[in-house]
Amino acid sequence: MTETPPLPTLPDGEPSGPPQRCGLVAIVGKPNVGKSTLLNALVGQKISITSRKAQTTRHRITGIRTVGESQFVFVDTPGFQTRHTTALNRSLNKTVMGAIGDVDLVLFVVEAGNFTLGDAKVLGVLSEKTPTLLIANKLDQVHRRSEIAPWLQSMQERHPFTEFVPMSAKNSKDIERLFAICAKYLPEQPWWHAEDELTDRSEKFLAGEIVREKLFRLTGDELPYTSTVVVDKFEEEPGKTASRMVRIAATIVVERDGHKAMIIGEKGERLKRIGTEARQELEKLMDAKVFLELWVKVRSGWADDEARVRSFGYE
Repeated sequence: MTETPPLPTLPDGEPSGPPQRCGLVAIVGKPNVGKSTLLNALVGQKISITSRKAQTTRHRITGIRTVGESQFVFVDTPGFQTRHTTALNRSLNKTVMGAIGDVDLVLFVVEAGNFTLGDAKVLGVLSEKTPTLLIANKLDQVHRRSEIAPWLQSMQERHPFTEFVPMSAKNSKDIERLFAICAKYLPEQPWWHAEDELTDRSEKFLAGEIVREKLFRLTGDELPYTSTVVVDKFEEEPGKTASRMVRIAATIVVERDGHKAMIIGEKGERLKRIGTEARQELEKLMDAKVFLELWVKVRSGWADDEARVRSFGYE
């Protein structure tokens, strides 16, 4: 029987396989260009909430994905706020600036073929020193592809982008291609996380995010985006029918009595539906039996109150 020849070794005896790469990648753009959808597709599992309502992402959410020898640590930022100046929005913009200040690569996400004043304001805060890819997202919604080339030319004049990536975050082949493009910008260094880790956020944090997503999805444009969710209780115990059981109690915080009535709905139907949809998604996400209790409280003016914004978990 022939033996497999050993791998060539370095002077200290370590096998010299391909070097590991690891680095921080920030996903930036104005609200509603598909940043959270892109992050979820890159991580391969939902860790960031998505909604048609602008400003659903409020925290710097880190997603992790290891592909081959490269480990990508993605930072999903809130959409940069240009219209309002509440304490909440100042906190959100500070989060964006903090996220893009220390990364190895920036993915600047815009809708393919579009460039608005909101896009320009985000682009204006990006450093020319950090490699930046232009992610022309939602390419599947562009009917006349011939218009993309002159648009890309105009974008090159706005910023020295390292590369252009026209794509759709919903297309798995486009996501694979994006990984290959991004890998070469990561520094050669050991991985920071285990190969199977997907996020550095706790399940308690994700529980609050999922409830908030269902809240916005089921109230549409009626509810102001200043509504938030605070998780009051997150307790785990051995399950009888499932391997684990999680008990969660969360409070939906709104600014007016009218908003509270809107969330509760007729005979409590809407609140019940928000709770049911959130619970079902959390059971899948956590692979556990979940008991979820929801309450609605009015705290007028919270988004303008710096101390309260911090107490609700915003940096």
